[in-house]
Amino acid sequence: MTTDRSALPSSRVALISGASRGIGKSIAERLVAEGWLISAGMRDVSTSWLSAPHLTFPFDGGDLASETAWVARTMELFGRIDAVILSAGIMIPGSILETEDADLERMFQINVRSPTRLVKAAWSALAAGGRGRVVLLSSMSGKRVKSVRSGPYAITKFAVTGLAAAIRRTGWNDGIRSIVVCPSFVATDMTSNVDGWAPEEMTQPADIAAMIAATLDLPNAASVSELCFTCQDEDMV
Repeated sequence: MTTDRSALPSSRVALISGASRGIGKSIAERLVAEGWLISAGMRDVSTSWLSAPHLTFPFDGGDLASETAWVARTMELFGRIDAVILSAGIMIPGSILETEDADLERMFQINVRSPTRLVKAAWSALAAGGRGRVVLLSSMSGKRVKSVRSGPYAITKFAVTGLAAAIRRTGWNDGIRSIVVCPSFVATDMTSNVDGWAPEEMTQPADIAAMIAATLDLPNAASVSELCFTCQDEDMV
């Protein structure tokens, strides 16, 4: 894969939710190494591994006003947003018969509603540069239901996959492109208790970050709409 990097801005800005650990942290680390400025959303900013000139903002996806405030602070500091990377997400295990309304609502709030609001808040900034990028961390659970007790989680991740398509259709003429990322088991805290799997047998966050970084460099006419990663045989890849 080759890209004319001289045609890219020298100091692109990425707003990344869920940047304190796991896939989100790996993406942020990769982009920092490639010269991006990072606006990182973290539940606990005291754990931040970033320092100036980067920004850390307290964000957990549960505050209706925090998306607007985060985008405003990012624009105040950097004056631009080139990519919004939505890595924050939660899973509350349980079948559709077991899951309470409050648990399903919580997953929709963090996995779907908050990302939608963040993209809306950043829309003008993304469009201003003519090649804004939105990356949504979905899951292979956004393409199939792997187990009974992952069903409600999958419902929210199917919605994330649909959100990516809606963003792409809405933003196409403004140069905004969306990428939905669908991994299976990734070696993160979320999968640390999966029976029968060692971390080294799972997809590594750094490998996902490398592919995402590469797609962010592609021109508008070479849009990648979906990235699937798996460490096992999957019918949906």
